[in-house]
Amino acid sequence: MLSQRTSHESVLVLEQEKESIAELERIINLNPSQAKLVGMNGEEILIPESVYRMFRNIVHMMASGQRISIMPHHCQLTTQEAADILNVSRPFLIKLLEKGEIPYLKVGSHRRVIFQDLITYQEQRKVKRRKGLEELTQFLQDEGFYEDVVCDLAK
Repeated sequence: MLSQRTSHESVLVLEQEKESIAELERIINLNPSQAKLVGMNGEEILIPESVYRMFRNIVHMMASGQRISIMPHHCQLTTQEAADILNVSRPFLIKLLEKGEIPYLKVGSHRRVIFQDLITYQEQRKVKRRKGLEELTQFLQDEGFYEDVVCDLAK
């Protein structure tokens, strides 16, 4: 869960809400062009497409049992919050910061990481990982090992 300072919280569907969330997911996938919000007084407003897409994604993730957090991209995170998002230890994150792989700010003696910078790092890491796997696959194919592995897996 994010600290009080960021005024955001992480949400996980409670057991008693699962059925309602599943029904909500079914309903919002029926006809997105007609999505509207109805107020307590009966007043109706069409939901803008960008809001609807975000809402649909949130409901889908919640129906899938995923924990959800929403925060603005400019939000400042503590090093522990940033480490939790990357699913790494805080000392490992500190090393990434000190090596300059992720930019950070100093607030007094504390480091803060901008959420957008963290997302950018995650995306770059994913691209590097994918490229490395492609290069390894190509090397294995060039050396004739790839066919041997595929044959062994088929057995």
